[in-house]
Amino acid sequence: MIWAVAEYLSRDLPYMISHDDIFLTCGGSQAIETVMSVFGQAGVNILLPMPGYPKHEAHAVFHRMEVRHYDLLPERGWEVDLEAVEALADGNTVAILITNPNNPCGSVYTYEHLAKIADIASKLGILVIADEVYGHLVYGTTPFVPMGVFGETVPVITLGAISKRWAVPGWRLGWIATCDPKGILRKTKVVDSLRSFISIISGPATFLQGAIPHIIKNTNDEFYNNIVKLLKETADICYDAINEIKCITCPHKPEGSFFMMVKLDVSQLSDIRDDVDFCSKLAKEESVILLPGKSLGMMNWLRITFASEPPTLKQGLERVKSFCRRHQSQAN
Repeated sequence: MIWAVAEYLSRDLPYMISHDDIFLTCGGSQAIETVMSVFGQAGVNILLPMPGYPKHEAHAVFHRMEVRHYDLLPERGWEVDLEAVEALADGNTVAILITNPNNPCGSVYTYEHLAKIADIASKLGILVIADEVYGHLVYGTTPFVPMGVFGETVPVITLGAISKRWAVPGWRLGWIATCDPKGILRKTKVVDSLRSFISIISGPATFLQGAIPHIIKNTNDEFYNNIVKLLKETADICYDAINEIKCITCPHKPEGSFFMMVKLDVSQLSDIRDDVDFCSKLAKEESVILLPGKSLGMMNWLRITFASEPPTLKQGLERVKSFCRRHQSQAN
């Protein structure tokens, strides 16, 4: 089963990775926990994006790492603020983590931008942890490029899972892949540490491990294409609907995953204090759940997911629109 994952990931790389480079986990969450536990110790720090996925920070802090946030820039399609990365890093920085395609922003990084990230990481002497659980779920003009493509430039640890691309969120099978053709992670004993940690935790269910070669081999392109087609349709529905709501703006149309970040202008609303208040009242009045940006470190932003059937999504967006009209300030 491990060799099947290695072959699958190698399809997109300029070199082959072997079964010794793959560690199976109980989903993407355990992959995150495993990597953070291996690098976690007092005195070290890790660079995480803002906004970002909260579990990255939770596991880093739990394993005693200092978290330093670099900004994702909405005006540049949520690209990494590369200058900030250089300013944040020091001799105790172990890694920079990127999520591509991105949750919560829905962005997809270009080959050129990823190359710059690899160059900076190499210059700083740190590795890259690439959370690519939404890999290949792209529907814009930017194709998905795995960070492992730049493994010759900088060591890359890739995190993935079957839950998103194969649309099986309850099937807890993920992986950690060391994309490191120069063998730096072996020389520095990182691979040994990963193997040691994996050996003392519970792995994915054996029937899932047995099924993964068949899942990868026998899933046809039509299945993948239908999922991407549906995500493009729902992303378009969401983006167009948001553009019709005066107090909410989307700085960048999503191109991947099934999330988008939108800016909330509370000055246009009469009795809404902030994003948390907005989401709380929206849930009570319209039974629509959005994630307040505060939980992602972004005050007065909202994260919206459009992983829903189009009729249900349209109904939810109409409720958001009605809510905003009802609470609109008379001055506007």
